[in-house]
Amino acid sequence: MRLFGMPVEKGRWLLIPLGATVSLCLGTVYSWSIFRKPLEKLLNINATESLLPFTVLLIVFAILMPITGFYINRFGTRRITAVGGVIMGLGYILSSLNGNLQVLALTYGVIAGAGVGIVYGVPLAVIAKWFPDKKGIAVGLTVIGFGLSPLITAPLAKSLIDSYGVRQTFVILGIAFTLIILAIATVLQPPPQDWKPAGWNPNVSVQGSTSLTNSEILQTPAFYGLWICYTIGTFSGLAAIGISSPLAQEIIKLDATTAASTVSLFAVFNALGRIFFGWFTDRFSPKLAAIVSFTLVLVASLMMLKAGQGTVTTYLIAFSLFYFSFGGWLAIAPTTTLILFSSADYAKNYGLVFTAYGAGALGGTLLAGRIRDIFGSYTVFFYPTTALAILGIVLSVFMLKRSFSSSVISQAN
Repeated sequence: MRLFGMPVEKGRWLLIPLGATVSLCLGTVYSWSIFRKPLEKLLNINATESLLPFTVLLIVFAILMPITGFYINRFGTRRITAVGGVIMGLGYILSSLNGNLQVLALTYGVIAGAGVGIVYGVPLAVIAKWFPDKKGIAVGLTVIGFGLSPLITAPLAKSLIDSYGVRQTFVILGIAFTLIILAIATVLQPPPQDWKPAGWNPNVSVQGSTSLTNSEILQTPAFYGLWICYTIGTFSGLAAIGISSPLAQEIIKLDATTAASTVSLFAVFNALGRIFFGWFTDRFSPKLAAIVSFTLVLVASLMMLKAGQGTVTTYLIAFSLFYFSFGGWLAIAPTTTLILFSSADYAKNYGLVFTAYGAGALGGTLLAGRIRDIFGSYTVFFYPTTALAILGIVLSVFMLKRSFSSSVISQAN
């Protein structure tokens, strides 16, 4: 068997950069801050209102991703990737039309968000099946595109907006993303059902622990432990993404340009977290990976509680840790799903787990903004992140285990 003209064990590695490229296109949503100021001026809206399309997109993304998981086997990875890519591109193109904030929330938030949600899980599902022997690092390298996207697409979008305006930029990006995703969709295909890497003999006990199906995982404490831990991880991480630049200006007293440039640095740590924690989860255990991640959030939160004007180093270290940990959860969660539950039902299982992303996104961004409005400072926000990090460590110790599997299986049988 050959893949891309090479022996399949070598050819499968080419699927990772292709999947990462798809993720990079989808991850342009994290560059939304580049669009906000031009849109505020164009539509005569305030800063809070300019966040609405982004918030709607995150919610639609989190809803559609798990639903798509139930249809991958029915319609195929190529068709779903192509349809999702077209819908995402259409959302961007329609966002260029003359309209108000509500129209933009529909075109960018709902339509483009639906496209992102449809496509997001497909490269992960395909890569996971091609790399049962190296699932952690393979998944981590695939989702790195989503985390690194702002490093590439933010300056690209800024340059296009400066040259052509924000409306035309939506059109250019929409067409480009559609063509790229359609091209990659033609080769994004899982291996034959019984295929496995040459010389790979999975441990029998591990196979037994991963035999739970989609319906059975809802009977396990591990699912709820993973779901809550993922919610906590995204709660802190997405809030950090949303407040990093204004917090740097208000508390650390950086100018707007310098504050914006720090986001590129943090994007690197977001991407590195996906690689490191993907490898770490696979090499050691989901429990240990989660504990390390929440410990970093705890350290970062305590640092920010003591941050003040001029403490630039504290801010840079703390938010690098927030982004690193958040990026890590985009690898910990899918890898843990593969380790604890049936790889055959991965798309469905991770779809259920991924609903935690939406819960964390909604809770974190809303609470951060509300705290800023009530207390006049983002500093207070780091009290709940401190408490949640501690809760996450406790839940990781007691709930992220494989040992539940045999009892559930015996009950099911």
